[in-house]
Amino acid sequence: MTKKVLYLTGYQWLWVLYIAVAAYTCVFKYNRHIDNNYKIFRASYYHARAEKNLYVTYPNEYGDIYYYGPVFPLIIAPSALLPHGWGFLLWELVNAIAILIAVNMLPFTVRQKTQLLLLCAIEYANSVFYMQFNPAITAMILLSFIFVERGKEQWATLFIVLGFLIKLYPVIGLVFFLFSKNKGRFALWTAIWLAVFLALPLVLYSPSYMINSYREWFIAVHNKVGLNAYFDSPQDICVMGVVRRVTGNINVPNAPFIAVGALLFALPLLRFSQYKAFKYRMQILASALIFIVIFSTGAEHPTYIIAVMGVFIWMLIQDKPYTTTNIIFLVLVLVVTGLGLTDAVPKFIRQPYIARYSVKAWPVIIIWGKIVYELLLKDFVLKIGD
Repeated sequence: MTKKVLYLTGYQWLWVLYIAVAAYTCVFKYNRHIDNNYKIFRASYYHARAEKNLYVTYPNEYGDIYYYGPVFPLIIAPSALLPHGWGFLLWELVNAIAILIAVNMLPFTVRQKTQLLLLCAIEYANSVFYMQFNPAITAMILLSFIFVERGKEQWATLFIVLGFLIKLYPVIGLVFFLFSKNKGRFALWTAIWLAVFLALPLVLYSPSYMINSYREWFIAVHNKVGLNAYFDSPQDICVMGVVRRVTGNINVPNAPFIAVGALLFALPLLRFSQYKAFKYRMQILASALIFIVIFSTGAEHPTYIIAVMGVFIWMLIQDKPYTTTNIIFLVLVLVVTGLGLTDAVPKFIRQPYIARYSVKAWPVIIIWGKIVYELLLKDFVLKIGD
């Protein structure tokens, strides 16, 4: 029987923790007027309504530049229409609830879900503290896989297409097409949702402004790739960024690394006989969550909730999750990846070493290599009924 503390199980207390972290972050950031990222998201709604260029600087309103897709102002609208403080709280809570719902729907035991939330708590807090959309992006990728597993392609493709048109990363969910038992329905609903969400900004915009906004978005995202690659960048925490920073060569190109990474990601998908194994499909999900981050020059400190979710999903589906090797990996991910760029690590270590050489990415890159190796060589269909 599950033990309860103050009438709640450990799993339920983790839900309380995630929601409490979101609420605390809102209060902390709002009272100190350090909510720049949320200001960017909120302002996108008002800029869109006024048909202003979404992808230029607005120094009198916030720092940095908006990089999400033109459909995002509609997603942020319920938050943006509220008074600033209440809207900010709603934004943080929605991100918390999204990832909690997605984890709750995973085909795991309650024990596995409890461990997954606990192991991802540090990286979740990192993302929420930066007011990022990454917990919801993680949820979208998880939900696209979950709904394919349940044979509900209409919902799986909704999250793939909407996520892609917001922040690109969830496009990795198209890989789950291979696991679908209704591939025709998957393709049809992908086309339907693409048409719906491409046209949805017409609720706010004129057709000409909408078309122009999509064009400016693609230009902004393309230009951002070049802006990410410099030694003091808070982004570029990826395979290419590690190579650039370790070698001291800022001109290391992205394309060869992305090509090799894509090949390594795709090769296991040729093992069609393994598709019937649940653990194989789950390990592909884990690989996808990591791959989309470690080969993105836009990957930054709060992006790693996506990749770390993949790391711990992989660990928890093992027959023996807590082997000596896996415990070493676990400690490295929690300490180096999770805490390495926070105040938990002294600045004289954090800045000249962990930040300078993108060390946050190292444990995750190594683990992804192990995941791919297993996907290529391990027989996941050894057990009858697996």
